[in-house]
Amino acid sequence: MNPPLTAPVPRTHADELVVGFVSISDRASSGTYQDEGIPALRDWFGKTLTSPWQAVERLIPDEAPLISRTLIELVDVAGCDLVLTTGGTGPARRDVTPEATLAVGTKEMPGFGEQMRQVSLHFVPTAILSRQVAVIRETPSRAALIVNLPGQPKAIRETLEGLRDVEGRVIVQGVFAAMPYCIDLIGGPYVETNEAIVKAFRPKSALRQKPAPTV
Repeated sequence: MNPPLTAPVPRTHADELVVGFVSISDRASSGTYQDEGIPALRDWFGKTLTSPWQAVERLIPDEAPLISRTLIELVDVAGCDLVLTTGGTGPARRDVTPEATLAVGTKEMPGFGEQMRQVSLHFVPTAILSRQVAVIRETPSRAALIVNLPGQPKAIRETLEGLRDVEGRVIVQGVFAAMPYCIDLIGGPYVETNEAIVKAFRPKSALRQKPAPTV
């Protein structure tokens, strides 16, 4: 059972990213099988982010009202800057994650879903069945980016990182490359990454100057 949150998650650094990981699955939330979405996200963020971060995790069933309440709690109460969901984005009757996400958003960000489907289409033609969406949720005091990801660990990594050729050159951008700058624009912390995994893109005017090395 997820403990209810009553206050923002304390930050240990002004630029610490607070991210919500939400795995949405009837069977995993009931204990029928082990959830793989949250461990995959935890592992990927641990390898990719070089700036401070911490996660608030939720494992819940495919119930639209509960999904919406969870997203609201993570943004409005916990103070998450970014919320990533996994699962529940297909055409099956119980797949209601996109509808629950759109219900809590104040701005839709369609480019994220479009790009994730482009990445996945390089692997499977059924990527066109995916209905992932992304939104900004704004409150009077803050805003957060909410993005639906696929449910499988391999697909999570591929859509976040994108695709590279045999020489390591990026041939299809993953969606995480745009997330740090989006978080900048909505007033969140400055997120930095391991560029060997994914390079956060920012226009030159938005780049922070690195401190000069001490002699």
